[in-house]
Amino acid sequence: MSGAQREPGNPLPPDWGDFNATVDRELMQNEQFPYVPDDMNYVHLNPNLEWKIANLPDSPGCYLMKHQGEIIYVGKAKNLKNRVSQYFRPSRSHTPKVRAMVSKIDDFDIMLVDGELEAFTLECNLIKLHMPHYNILLKDDKHYPFLRVDLRERYPRVTLVRRQEKDGAKYFGPFQGATVVREVLDVVRMVFPIRTCNWTIRPDKPRRPCVHHQIGQCPAPCAGLIPEEEYRETIHRVMDFLNGKYAPVLDELRRRMAEAAAEMNYERAAVYRDRIRAVEAVMQKQKAISTAQGDQDIIAAMPHDADAMVQLMFVRSGRLIGSERFTLEGAGDEAMGDVLTQFILQYYDLETMPPQDLLLSVMPAEKEVIEQLLTELHRRRVYLSVPVRGEKRKLVNMALKNLKDDMHKLDRRNASSYARTTGALEELQYVLNLEKLPRRIEGYDISNTQGALSVASEVVMVDGLAANREYRRYRIKTVEGANDFASIAEVIHRRLSHGLRELEERQAQGLDPEGGKFSWLPDLILIDGGRGQVAAAQEAMRALGLDIPMFGLAKRIEEIVLPDEEESLLLDRHSNALHLIQRVRDEAHRFAIIHHRTLRGHASIASQLDGVPGVGEKRRRAILRHFKTVEALRAASPEEIAQAPGVPKKVAEAVFRFLHEAEAPEETRDS
Repeated sequence: MSGAQREPGNPLPPDWGDFNATVDRELMQNEQFPYVPDDMNYVHLNPNLEWKIANLPDSPGCYLMKHQGEIIYVGKAKNLKNRVSQYFRPSRSHTPKVRAMVSKIDDFDIMLVDGELEAFTLECNLIKLHMPHYNILLKDDKHYPFLRVDLRERYPRVTLVRRQEKDGAKYFGPFQGATVVREVLDVVRMVFPIRTCNWTIRPDKPRRPCVHHQIGQCPAPCAGLIPEEEYRETIHRVMDFLNGKYAPVLDELRRRMAEAAAEMNYERAAVYRDRIRAVEAVMQKQKAISTAQGDQDIIAAMPHDADAMVQLMFVRSGRLIGSERFTLEGAGDEAMGDVLTQFILQYYDLETMPPQDLLLSVMPAEKEVIEQLLTELHRRRVYLSVPVRGEKRKLVNMALKNLKDDMHKLDRRNASSYARTTGALEELQYVLNLEKLPRRIEGYDISNTQGALSVASEVVMVDGLAANREYRRYRIKTVEGANDFASIAEVIHRRLSHGLRELEERQAQGLDPEGGKFSWLPDLILIDGGRGQVAAAQEAMRALGLDIPMFGLAKRIEEIVLPDEEESLLLDRHSNALHLIQRVRDEAHRFAIIHHRTLRGHASIASQLDGVPGVGEKRRRAILRHFKTVEALRAASPEEIAQAPGVPKKVAEAVFRFLHEAEAPEETRDS
């Protein structure tokens, strides 16, 4: 097969469909497949794979590995036959990631190109398009702010955005936080009068200039007071400034300040003085690191557990203006040169142009091809280098140092997260002498006002983290008055009986119990209360034939109350296990209080509506659901009350009149 000529926007060469058709035709027509050499030792190959491997061309191109029709890996090769065949030969040099990928491959496609450069470009496009699971993928850890200038606008603005888009605009940054970027914006607007509004400017319909024009911060293009060419000159100076070229700006400001002072226009000179100070303040926040006044990107990569991390630092006009960290998931066992190759190809594009020099911590194997690709993209020579001494080596070491510091912080954060979740659960398992790790913990609390409107809450923590979707509320139905013991027994019985019924149904259907609303039973139950509440809850649980570990947490001294145990447990106040169960207890209490307040609000509205002509139980419920609170109902007009379902206008007027007559003073109503 000859190499396919590929259009830039079309990732599929026209002859690959013919190759697939040939595969299908050969498989149908021939019972005997082509001879496969013994030394290749293919394993777990279906007939389709065997045929395709045996008929791979000696040509450059890209290959797309598939599993059940889904693209799971995209690669490139100078020689597809040699490269793709290597995957299916047993080899100790294969990483665990490659072995896992090969075990899933049940098909693959190829795309032929004319040379290595085209293969690079096609691979990059396909990775960005399909985001295959086993490829090194570029993902941001967080979204740093950028400044955006869209030169396609007639009078461009400078705006703050949170991510770069492929929209043809120019982006500057990233900056270390929104505060820094707003300071830079303030300086830009102080030094360069440009518009900040988002009005559509039409020369045939001039507007009246706003206050920004009056204070000298906008040249009022909306009013037609500045030619488009002059405004664009200002915008280009703004872009130079954002690229770190401060010297021309400072020279110009100092010249104007001197001229204003010579003319004894001291107020104008003071304005230029303030602008000079603002520029210098921004300069001081950016570390001067080079005397060469050049533009460079420093890129360092290091493995971190199963992932690889990349530090990117931006040097413009000899000043470090920002940095950004990226995590490439699952790339920890890849060669760092390959990691940098994929990072560079995915990061730089028409919207994110590389500077002339890229300083790397390790050199990719395809250095010349990457340089050629970036040069064609940028339309000026781009160089990759791994400095070994001097100023440039210090920059790479600085990037590596920042990367190590970030990894150290991430490890500490992960360790802290582990201690608060899994570590706390392991400690709780040991303290309570549980047979298994309590993955699912449920906490219960009762809330009422002197026995009225008694409610209960159920909160759930799975693997040490709140599972908000599993939270439940209960109205106490069988208990009169303030009886926390009977109330908690009712709630435990209702929750677990629901769970047993649903569990039986899901098991009969062959479904996972964890997928149901109640069928995932708790590994541990926490009762907000003392021995009486725990005993009542345990009795209700055992009546259903269950034996789930249970305990209470008494507020007085934060003691753990165990059923059938006379002595309580006291944990160290710094214990992660104690902090975990305190979070469960406090969340159950908060959730119960919120539900109780909502019911009190509804009851208040209901009592307010008693005696209103035309308002029965059904309309009262409709008004309750519509307005939620007494305050909202009182603030509503008759027309707004009539918007409640099933409430006619006359009844709405009666409700409005009743509520507002009830608020009026006695003498007003009597008169």
